[in-house]
Amino acid sequence: MPVSVLIVDDSGFFRHRIEEMLKDDPRLSVVGTAVNGKEAVELAKRLKPDVVTMDVEMPQMNGIEAVRIIMREAPTNVLMLSSLTHEGARVTLQALEAGAADYLPKDIRAWMDKGSSVRSQLIDRLVALGRSRRHRRSTAFERSYPGHAEKGTTMVFRPEPEKPRSTTSATTSSPRARTTPAPRTAPSALRSRETAPPVASPAVSSGKNDPATTPASRVRFPDCKLVVIGASTGGPAALQKVLTALPANYPYPILLVQHMPKTFTQVFAERLNQQCNISVKEAEDGDRMRPGLALLAPGGLQMMIDPKQTDRVRILPGDERLTYKPSVDVTYASAAKTYSGKVLGVILTGMGADGCDGARLLKQAGSTMWAQNRDTCTIYGMPQAVVNANLADAVLALEDIGPLLANRGPR
Repeated sequence: MPVSVLIVDDSGFFRHRIEEMLKDDPRLSVVGTAVNGKEAVELAKRLKPDVVTMDVEMPQMNGIEAVRIIMREAPTNVLMLSSLTHEGARVTLQALEAGAADYLPKDIRAWMDKGSSVRSQLIDRLVALGRSRRHRRSTAFERSYPGHAEKGTTMVFRPEPEKPRSTTSATTSSPRARTTPAPRTAPSALRSRETAPPVASPAVSSGKNDPATTPASRVRFPDCKLVVIGASTGGPAALQKVLTALPANYPYPILLVQHMPKTFTQVFAERLNQQCNISVKEAEDGDRMRPGLALLAPGGLQMMIDPKQTDRVRILPGDERLTYKPSVDVTYASAAKTYSGKVLGVILTGMGADGCDGARLLKQAGSTMWAQNRDTCTIYGMPQAVVNANLADAVLALEDIGPLLANRGPR
């Protein structure tokens, strides 16, 4: 059965363009379109789509307000479409706080260019989010968003209040850094595909009862000097959930790799720094790693550890053959080479397999890997790749990862 899609945008051009991009893919079916947030809410409740594409700025009710209501009354995966500006990054993060699962940059030039990669990116995200939604209908997703406001949700971020807009009805329609040579860590082994095909999902039970999930009581914090966390789709909320559990005097430095454009990583780091007890900043070339500081890899670049000054990071363009910038593989590989068996790698929710090759190098060096479990992932891609390769020492529910990091420091 095709993944059902509801398209929400006040721009006729974008509604038509999205429909045009999706119409020839048998895995997807457009079940409706809406021109504002109010229509989106009504159609989401009536059509129950697997995934919604959502514009941000719309008349009558904007996308953020619509996402909040949808997640409360008709929970589903929402893909936000937003600009690459600083303001676009800010409002996109607000949408993720409201419960949206992922986002895609809305650059009209790229969307008009039929030779660009936008179509494949859009389709890959929609298919992955739709299939993930179907799995979670009978597991953690419905328990997280039970459809009634009074029962609460598991939304991680603390949303910022916004002024309500009028909700009159409308017509619906249907169907940075010096240039340095690339790292020598087997570039071909570090390549990963943005459009990696979905891996067949095994039949599992839900939540912590999933037999693949490691009980937190059985997990011991390893002897390490550095924590490295990688994430992609669903990562902003997952990272915030993990990092806010850490105390201000956290005894380890942390490196964060989240697939995001440059403008987004700057805003995201600032936001995490406001919300966490530890310090968080977008990494700059030469930054010193220290306990209680999390350095976030900047979008469009790679973050590695300086082999000459092992308490500092290098921010570099990296190998052009690598799909992801930043890449979890690159940072994992650098940590494995520099800190050998003294690294705790954590792989969180995300599409594709970025992090798997780097995790293999960490394990070969004697380090420890934790992976997020399926039922708490927005997309069980990156963690599943690590688990399927037998590289995970523990497979953990998201809500256990932060407390385990926080409570198992040196005695």
